[in-house]
Amino acid sequence: MQTVQFIQVTPEQLQNAIIEGVKSQLEDLKKHFQPKEPKQYLGRQEVAKMLSVDLSTVHNWTKKGILTANQIGGRVFYLRSDVENAIVKLKN
Repeated sequence: MQTVQFIQVTPEQLQNAIIEGVKSQLEDLKKHFQPKEPKQYLGRQEVAKMLSVDLSTVHNWTKKGILTANQIGGRVFYLRSDVENAIVKLKN
């Protein structure tokens, strides 16, 4: 067992140093923390409504690779984040 001695440090100074260290670590964590959001799946109808397009357009965009579809059984789903990421901002 090792013993650490603090020379010329009052208990209050030690306590303040610890508190400041913890605050610094918490601030750093806040800056880099990104909470996980649950994945939200949308059906073809929902994607068409979200993008204000026809179902055939959703189908064509999926075939062209613009939208990424996921299939479970016979149903097709799209991740909301994938649909939102597929929307590209045009430069003027």
